[in-house]
Amino acid sequence: MCGIIGIIGHEPVAPLLIDALKRLEYRGYDSAGVATLEHGVLARRRAEGKLKNLEQRLAREPLAGTIGIGHTRWATHGRPTENNAHPHATDRLAVVHNGIIENFAELRRELEGGGVKFATETDTEVIAHLVSQELKRGRSPVDAVKASLPRLRGAFALAFLFAGEENLLIGARKGSPLAVGFGDGAMYIGSDAIALAPFTDTVSYLEDGDWVVISDKTADVHDANGNAVHRAVLKSQASVMLIDKGNHRHFMGKEIYEQPEVVGHTLAHYIDMVAERVDLPMALPFDFRALKRISIAACGTAYYAGMVARYWFERLAHLPVEVDIASEFRYRESPLDPGALSIFISQSGETADTLASLRYAREHKQHVLSIVNVPNSTIARESDIVMPTLAGPEIGVASTKAFTCQLAALVTLAIAAGRARGVLSATDEKRLVRALIEVPRHITEALALEPQIEQLARDLAKSRDVLYLGRGTSYPIALEGALKLKEISYIHAEGYAAGELKHGPIALIDETMPVVVLAPYDQVFEKTVSNMQEVAARGGRLILVTDAKGAAVAAGQAMVTLTLPTMPATVGPLVYAVPVQLIAYHAAVALGTDVDQPRNLAKSVTVE
Repeated sequence: MCGIIGIIGHEPVAPLLIDALKRLEYRGYDSAGVATLEHGVLARRRAEGKLKNLEQRLAREPLAGTIGIGHTRWATHGRPTENNAHPHATDRLAVVHNGIIENFAELRRELEGGGVKFATETDTEVIAHLVSQELKRGRSPVDAVKASLPRLRGAFALAFLFAGEENLLIGARKGSPLAVGFGDGAMYIGSDAIALAPFTDTVSYLEDGDWVVISDKTADVHDANGNAVHRAVLKSQASVMLIDKGNHRHFMGKEIYEQPEVVGHTLAHYIDMVAERVDLPMALPFDFRALKRISIAACGTAYYAGMVARYWFERLAHLPVEVDIASEFRYRESPLDPGALSIFISQSGETADTLASLRYAREHKQHVLSIVNVPNSTIARESDIVMPTLAGPEIGVASTKAFTCQLAALVTLAIAAGRARGVLSATDEKRLVRALIEVPRHITEALALEPQIEQLARDLAKSRDVLYLGRGTSYPIALEGALKLKEISYIHAEGYAAGELKHGPIALIDETMPVVVLAPYDQVFEKTVSNMQEVAARGGRLILVTDAKGAAVAAGQAMVTLTLPTMPATVGPLVYAVPVQLIAYHAAVALGTDVDQPRNLAKSVTVE
């Protein structure tokens, strides 16, 4: 959600804060601000909207100082205005915050009862006043923060800057991520390693409940009980060179085109291409043969990856799977058999609902396996087994390459399960692995359809509503296609199982309704064609995504046919995801929306 950066150094810090905030734009935001100390006095600049507005403000009203904090805000409490933008400040301190303080109304009433005047609508201002009250009682900054943190309920990552303290930053986390960066005569604190990448590749990740006291040379970490603790110092993989659009107009476009490479890397991590078999690089603390079911929980696009995985585990391993949206799973009190397997999928590894679901599973003595793109994330650290996706930093808010890499990891795990349970023979495994080896080439061929997709997307962009249909593993890809279109073009779109067409959605079909049909030539192709005919009979504008054989059989039935290479049905979702990504991307470009940072959305949803 929000992005945090703090720096103690020996050069003017405001330009560095802005540079770091630019690298946090991918998280989504609606306002931004920075605060520094000028000769020990707090000074801040804030602006509504994009960072360029803050940069213009700083050009008119520059900030001096070698210590400061910065923030990109995604509004929760209070409208996205300059007044509500962070940092929030009193005469004693400034604070930036990612998260939600659930008991802020109670704390605010208490503080107002003591004479405190509030200037904003935000929950964060409560934190500033709470710590300030402790300072007024004579506590040091460290003790004031230590005394205040236990009073905050909810999720938060915090960074504090104190008047008169030229060599002190304090950070804290509970639920929301926070990392400390170690430099040469400078120290940093930020929401993730990407924010710190311009300055250092040496980072330490705070654990839940930790708070840290930072000077220009040291970082002293304490746990929730106030005990001094050591957290591992690691080399970050968030290379500055990777966070660049290259020759593409948008990060999303670049990330779509990176898929042949990153999916190939992810597959190579889990299969032996010479022996043509799955070769998982980690030991599994359970026996697939003993499992009676798998539970999968995730949010958004990652949830659709879990839906595809259900088909794979049930078909390839005869292993029942329950897939839940994590925000529902965490509350529905699902009975879980001790010793069973729960899988959690998250690009960031910090998704609040997914993390809460993981902790619920752990309480019920599940084996916890996570599929994440950030190997040092909280979800990864709290899992028994981690299957990293090797997608690299994904900056576009709408997930593309992370999704296909999640699918790549999941299909190899399903094949491993099928082999262990005796459902797949060695010959079956070789056949499936050969098909996976060809996936990067098939994705490249799908990308070659871009000129045709760009043309149809310009027409589709004129529509108010779009319907996506699919059966089998194409059904979750239809859901993902509709989500992508909604996310970045703001066109209303829905995905349905094609067999559900007559159970309601067919009422929407008329000559203005584009219908995208995902229909590889498989065992359900003929049934999907029947649904297409029902759409055509009502004047719907059909866009068919299929393979050569499917295109031949359905010739002339669609307004536009996108012909993908022929491939085994098992690997189809990894390839069929690409055209629906490109349809959404080019529709958004045609409409002139903010493709990489669509309104109201955040890359990493670290609050409920």
